[in-house]
Amino acid sequence: MSDLNRVVWMTLDVRRQLTRELEELNASHANSLAETARMDGRIREIEILLRQAEVGTKPDDGLVEPGMEVTVRFDTDGTSHTFLIGTRELLTRDPSITIDVFSPESPLGAAIIGRYPGQRASYLAPSGSTVGVEVVAAKPFANGAVTDFEGAA
Repeated sequence: MSDLNRVVWMTLDVRRQLTRELEELNASHANSLAETARMDGRIREIEILLRQAEVGTKPDDGLVEPGMEVTVRFDTDGTSHTFLIGTRELLTRDPSITIDVFSPESPLGAAIIGRYPGQRASYLAPSGSTVGVEVVAAKPFANGAVTDFEGAA
């Protein structure tokens, strides 16, 4: 899936912050050519994120997808890890996110997207080794702000 067609799950608060930043960037005037290029790049990045934005609580169907809180168990040592599948921008913009965030494009995220609890996957770790995991649980992430699903804006 191309970057222009992918869905980026984010909280309503992050979507509001990005919209506000875009408005501020569009309203400001750069003092230099370098600053203009940087602002133009950030404007394009935010516009793409907002076009791809999906906000709200996902259906509680167990499918691993952006917006789900997922627990996996690693084959190597049997430990479990719980994290959110979403944009990494969540970590810097939304203080209600208190768990790790893995993007759907990360090695682990890409390996488990589309799977259900009880299903297995493997991915190539940065160290070069293949890591096997089992999806233990997948539930909608709920930070208390939004309960209804809101599609792409």
